[in-house]
Amino acid sequence: MEVTKRPFDINILVRENIRKMKPYSSARDEFSGEADVFLDANENPYPTPFNRYPDPLQWSVKEALAPVKGVRSGQIFLGNGSDEAIDLLIRAFCEPRRDAILITEPTYGMYSVCANVNAVEIISTTLDTNFDIDLDQFPSLDNPALKLIFLCSPNNPSANLLNREAIISLLERFRGLVVVDEAYIDFTSAPSFTQDLDRYPNLVVLQTFSKAWGLAGLRLGMAFASPEIIGVLNKIKYPYNVNIRTQELALETLAKRSQKEQWVKEILAERNRLVEALKSLHMTKKVFPSEANFVLVKMTDAPGTYKKLMNLGIIVRDRSSVKLCDNCLRITVGTPQENDRLIKTLSSH
Repeated sequence: MEVTKRPFDINILVRENIRKMKPYSSARDEFSGEADVFLDANENPYPTPFNRYPDPLQWSVKEALAPVKGVRSGQIFLGNGSDEAIDLLIRAFCEPRRDAILITEPTYGMYSVCANVNAVEIISTTLDTNFDIDLDQFPSLDNPALKLIFLCSPNNPSANLLNREAIISLLERFRGLVVVDEAYIDFTSAPSFTQDLDRYPNLVVLQTFSKAWGLAGLRLGMAFASPEIIGVLNKIKYPYNVNIRTQELALETLAKRSQKEQWVKEILAERNRLVEALKSLHMTKKVFPSEANFVLVKMTDAPGTYKKLMNLGIIVRDRSSVKLCDNCLRITVGTPQENDRLIKTLSSH
C-alpha cells in the first residue's frame, strides 16, 4: 500500500457546492433563550401533544448522550438510523460520477447502496481469511477520487473486531475520512474509537440505538466526529430529521442505562451458550469468534438449512452469496426461549 502522508483539510474534502450552499434555517435555529409563544412555523397552536416541530438539532438528547459516550455534544450527529449518516457522508464529501468510497468485503451492505444511489464509485478490497484488514492488499490511498473509507468493527456479517492498529494506520495516512461503524460496540470490551476523535480530525464513528439499547423501531443513529464534520452533516440534513417522540424515548432510555447493561450481560451469556450448542451439531462446520450480538456459522448446507428454518417460522440470514461466507448463516442471539427453539429445531434435522 503506497501512500503519501498529507494534512487533513475538510475544506478541500467537502464538495464545493455544499461548502458554498446556504442551509435551510428555521426561526428556532436562529433563536436562543426561552420563549412561550411560537408563531413562526405555521403549526396548529392546539396541543396534541405533537403539534410543535421537534428540536432540529436534538440538543437535549445530545447533552444527555455526551457524558455516556465520553464526547462533547458538539461532536454528535443524530439521524434517522445510522443509514442517514452514511448517506449524508457520501453526499457531503463525494462528487457524483467522479469520487469513490472504499469498502472492505464482506461488510454492511448499506455503504454500497448509498454509494450507488449517489452515483459514487465503490472500490472494494477483501478482508483476509480471518475477516481482518490486510493493508498490503489495500488499493492506493493516493487516489484523488477516494474520499471515504468505511470500516465495520465489530464487522457485519463476521462479528469480529478489525485490527485496531491497522485502522490507526489508515487514520494517520489517509487524507480523506475514515468511518468506523461501531453498531455492535456494546457487545465487546474493546474501547470505542470515540475516545480518539480529538486525535484524528478525519475520524467519524457510527453507533446506533438499534442494537444494545433495544430501540431499532425508533430509527435513531449516532455519528461522532469533529464539530466541523458534524456541522457539514447538519447543514445538509432534513430540518427535522428526528421526531419528537423518538427524542423523548431516547431521553427516557438514556436515563435507564442499567437496563441496557443488563440486556447486554444476558445477551453475552446467551451468545456463549448458543455458540457451544451450535458447535455440537453435525451440520456445523465452524462457528466464527463473535464480538457482537450475532454469530456467523459455516454449515454443510446453509441455503437448505435456511429454508427449513424459514418454513418452521424461524428466520435467520443466509450469507452464502457474500464474499468469504460460502455456506454461512448469520444468527442473531435471541432470548433463551428463542435460542432453545432454534437449537431444538436444528438438532432434529
